[in-house]
Amino acid sequence: MKLLLASQSPRRKELLSSLGFDFEVVKIDCEEILPDGIEIREAAAYLSELKAKAFRNLTGDEVLLTADTVVAAEGQILGKPKDEDDARQMLRLLSGKTHQVYTGITIKSADKTFTETDVADVELDEMTDDEINYYIQNYKPFDKAGSYGIQEWLGMAKITRLNGSFYTIMGLPTHLVYKILNEI
Repeated sequence: MKLLLASQSPRRKELLSSLGFDFEVVKIDCEEILPDGIEIREAAAYLSELKAKAFRNLTGDEVLLTADTVVAAEGQILGKPKDEDDARQMLRLLSGKTHQVYTGITIKSADKTFTETDVADVELDEMTDDEINYYIQNYKPFDKAGSYGIQEWLGMAKITRLNGSFYTIMGLPTHLVYKILNEI
C-alpha cells in the first residue's frame, strides 16, 4: 500500500508518522465551501470528502488520506482566522466556555471510500485580552481552526477539561486512522 497524505499540516504529518506509517505528502487544490444549511456535525466530514473527490484517480495500491477540522461554538463554525482581529474575536467567543472540535477523515482507495468524524468537547478557562493578544502574537494561529492549537501555550494554560481524543483536537483522530488503515 502506498499511503498519500493530502495535508500540509505539520501536525498531521507528525501524527501519521508517529503511528508508524510511511507516506507521501500530496497537494490537493480544492475550494473548501460548505453548502448552506449543513449540520455542524457533518461539516468536517463533508470537507474531507470534498478534498478526496478533488484528487486524481488512485491506482490499485494507492490509499489517500484527507482530513478537515472544524471548531464549533454557540451554533457557529469557526474556521481558520482571516487576520488578527478575526482570531481575537474567535478566542473571545471560546473564552470561559465549552466548545466542540470535529475532525473528519476520508480514507480512499481505488475502489472504496471510508469517511468518519470524531468529536471532542473542550472547556477553556476565561482569557483576558492580554492573554489573547500574547497568544496571537507569539503563536500566530492563522492556520488553525478556531484560532488555537491544543499543543501550544493556549492548550497548556487554558484548557481545563477535555472529553474526547486529544489528537482529534490536534487535527487527526489517530485511533480512527489506525483502525481503518489496518482494515484495508
